[in-house]
Amino acid sequence: MTSYKFLEEYAQPVTEELQESFSRILTDIGEDVSRDGIQKTPERAAKAIQFLTSGYIQDAGAILESAMFDEDYHDMVIVKDIEFYSLCEHHMLPFFGKAHIAYIPNGKIVGLSKIPRIVNVFARRLQVQERLTHDILECINKTLKPAGVAVVIEASHMCMAMRGVQKQNSATTTSGFRGQFEKIETRNEFLKLIGSNLS
Repeated sequence: MTSYKFLEEYAQPVTEELQESFSRILTDIGEDVSRDGIQKTPERAAKAIQFLTSGYIQDAGAILESAMFDEDYHDMVIVKDIEFYSLCEHHMLPFFGKAHIAYIPNGKIVGLSKIPRIVNVFARRLQVQERLTHDILECINKTLKPAGVAVVIEASHMCMAMRGVQKQNSATTTSGFRGQFEKIETRNEFLKLIGSNLS
């Protein structure tokens, strides 16, 4: 199986079919695909969409498993303010923000850089914020098997800001809790440490 490191760095060759698809879109919206500023746009757009959806060819569980270590530590571990960028599956417009993630080890810890990596894996797929929260939560819970895991995501959605209701200052918060974080006192400690007003 191809390692996640290879997939993280691997740039897929852009297919002619994908470039032609973008060329047709440009033509359909009234652009002249032969003009100087647009000639390379289909190729650039194809490369961009391949990068922005590269999470489909990565295994988040394998990323965590590559850096799991036995450790007798049983207190909360928090990685907060993890920036992410994703595309909503409804309009393929960006949504972006920060993820705050905590877990309570149950005999194993994970290399801290792997937590932002799995956020990227799931964010680089067509998503809705609710499922993104759930995907990250369940991946950590299933792979690391901690005593508890918590995920809070705060994001702004361009499908609300650029079109539709056009509310530029709105934000959406989603959350998920498993294990010890289902206890209100543990959950509130986590929310206080990340500066959230959900408690």
